[in-house]
Amino acid sequence: MTGTFINIATVLVGTILGLLLGGRLNEKVKQTVMAGLGLVTIVNGIHMTLETSNILIMLGSVLVGGILGEWWHIEDGLNWLGSKLADRFDKKEAGDDSGSRFIRGFVTASLIFCVGPMTIIGSIQDGLVGDYRLLAIKSMLDGFAALLFASSLGIGVGFSTIVILIVQGGLSLLAGQAAAILTDPMIAEMTAAGGVLIMAIGVGPLLELKPIRVGNLLPALLLAPLIVWILTLLGIPLAPQF
Repeated sequence: MTGTFINIATVLVGTILGLLLGGRLNEKVKQTVMAGLGLVTIVNGIHMTLETSNILIMLGSVLVGGILGEWWHIEDGLNWLGSKLADRFDKKEAGDDSGSRFIRGFVTASLIFCVGPMTIIGSIQDGLVGDYRLLAIKSMLDGFAALLFASSLGIGVGFSTIVILIVQGGLSLLAGQAAAILTDPMIAEMTAAGGVLIMAIGVGPLLELKPIRVGNLLPALLLAPLIVWILTLLGIPLAPQF
């Protein structure tokens, strides 16, 4: 779990620097930086979606995952957790906007830092053979992003380290089992589904173009490899045949 601890450290350092510099950054600068992050996030999401071999797999996992997420109220659960943390640790910022800002920082950072191929593959490599180089690269990117996020979204960004510990640490601890289950096509489709969620983050929380309950789309990350497994079991080719 060395890579996970490095990732947590860089996010915390980035958050602290962001909080210290946040008041010194011009509001227009912060808005422009957030817009830039949103655009780059969307581009990264598009790049991830290109990993799919069949867009119907991605479509099915996202649609069914969204239905399950709404049924299970995942977004409400994340908001509840964020609200509890905000009440406990963010009392210095008064008003209802404080809790909302904390939640945005916590949920946005958690999803961005924990969704993607680097999280999955890096955690497995770290857990199996102790190779944390991929997670170290991811940590540098996350630390820089945390600085920018925290300057606008506040201390909630730092608490995303809880999710990083659970997700990346859990994957590393279960690396043996995960490596035996996840094939390359499964990881590819999971990455593609994650790309859709990443784009939703760019459109919703970052650019604020349209409210999207991204948390409720999280089951797509589990459904994508499940669909691949079912199709493989049935002998159905993943790529469409023309």
